[in-house]
Amino acid sequence: MNWQQVLSAAALILGGNSAWATALRPRHASGLNWTAPAGAGGSVPWNIVVLLTLLTLLPALLVALTPFARLLVVFHFLRQALGTTTAPSNQTLIGLSLVLTYFLMQPVGTAIYQSAVVPFEKGQVPVLEAVEMGTPPLRHFMLKYIREKDLGLFLELAQVPAPARAEDVPMRIVVPAYILSELKTGFQIGAALFLPFLVIDLVVAAITTSIGMLQLPPVVISTPLKLLLFVMVDGWNLVVGSLMKSFA
Repeated sequence: MNWQQVLSAAALILGGNSAWATALRPRHASGLNWTAPAGAGGSVPWNIVVLLTLLTLLPALLVALTPFARLLVVFHFLRQALGTTTAPSNQTLIGLSLVLTYFLMQPVGTAIYQSAVVPFEKGQVPVLEAVEMGTPPLRHFMLKYIREKDLGLFLELAQVPAPARAEDVPMRIVVPAYILSELKTGFQIGAALFLPFLVIDLVVAAITTSIGMLQLPPVVISTPLKLLLFVMVDGWNLVVGSLMKSFA
């Protein structure tokens, strides 16, 4: 007995209930065709497959291809320097990093949309060719902030000769070099942010030790002082403004 016969018998046992009988009837397969057509644009189901794949890879792409990593590293260093372990929360810092990343990448996204997405939507190019057409604006943006040392490292590891033009550098070399450069820059900015707050910690610790306040942790006194200093100099405006200008 196959599954169609089982469903038919179940519908009869239910005593003529038409709703159950209708629900249990075997349905025909959907008419969606998952075979890529000969045309350039691809079928609607294939577009959905590409979209779902991109959504799955979105977190990794966000970290690897955008300034998100640098921004988040700097904000975490700033929070540690202030001595506030939970304020702002991780969600707040990630949200701020996402908004600033969108602000910085919006021109690049517009260029990619015009050069790759629009022809793909019109059916003029296939998916792979659209990806290739959208690569140059992103490569140009990433190469602006890659250190030559990091780029040379991955060219050496890949055993690829140095190309004559920057546009000829393959993305498999550009992406890891860009991530390494962004992490280095983020740590440099974070270390510079740490120094003034470290001085406050040292001064407070020296004062409390000299007057014999050994039972009072210095961080209890230094944290309010650091927050007061940060608010008085409008720290968030200075930090975000400096970060944005570093991408100019």
